[in-house]
Amino acid sequence: MGNAVSRAASSADDAVDDIKDSKVVRVLARSGYAAIGLVHVLIGVTALRLALGEKGDADQSGAVSQLASNPFSLALLWAGFIVCAVLALYLASEALMGWRFGASKHQVKNRLKAGGQAVVLAAAAIAFGGFALGQSSDSGQSSKKLSADLMSSTPGTVLLAAIGAGLMVAGVVFVVIGVRRGFEKHLRGQPSGTTGTAFIWLGVAGYCAKGVALAAVGLLIVVATVKHDPSKSGGLDEALKAFLAQSFGVWIVALIGIGLIAYGLFSVLRSRYQRL
Repeated sequence: MGNAVSRAASSADDAVDDIKDSKVVRVLARSGYAAIGLVHVLIGVTALRLALGEKGDADQSGAVSQLASNPFSLALLWAGFIVCAVLALYLASEALMGWRFGASKHQVKNRLKAGGQAVVLAAAAIAFGGFALGQSSDSGQSSKKLSADLMSSTPGTVLLAAIGAGLMVAGVVFVVIGVRRGFEKHLRGQPSGTTGTAFIWLGVAGYCAKGVALAAVGLLIVVATVKHDPSKSGGLDEALKAFLAQSFGVWIVALIGIGLIAYGLFSVLRSRYQRL
């Protein structure tokens, strides 16, 4: 019985590997990085507009809604849905397939990282798909509703606090990766000359800004949990607007906006160079 299960699992792994090796799947998966990069560029631009005193929603739903307002919106939205969904499934297979007893800490860490990225890409795919179907959503309000639901019970409150703390830790990790240029080990080459130098610095600035943004969202969630006030929770848009209420907040939001644009451009470029 055990051998039969093992053979079945091995066959499933081989089938998934064959699909992942498909040229079409790889092209679509790489395009997922470009799509998520475009989303970050739009979020960064909106953050800059907020720093200048203009209005806007500097979050994923706000970015996708901007895409939905152009003449080619339906094609762009469905394309975004497809490529983000394919990349999410690709990363999910990296996280879930081929588990073996005795895996090293490095292997477990890589699987957890792939799993986290898969969740982020799945959320982006859902956002693209929702707008394509005419079912727009507000990610900030969704975050507040989820926070309220979790705060209605003690285990949920503990989980919410853990999510906030986890985002803060993830933010620190992103900054460390950016400063140490840890993203380079996941690239299969890079542009040469001045373009290559700019590519790396976009990655450094982008990862650091993304880290600050994640940590800010995590802090917002932790504060809301401690005060047991879901209205103080929310996503990146709420975190940036909280910064604006502080001294020098305008400069912080502007720098985060520039950094998120850098991260977006880096993601678009790495769609060619990311190792899959």
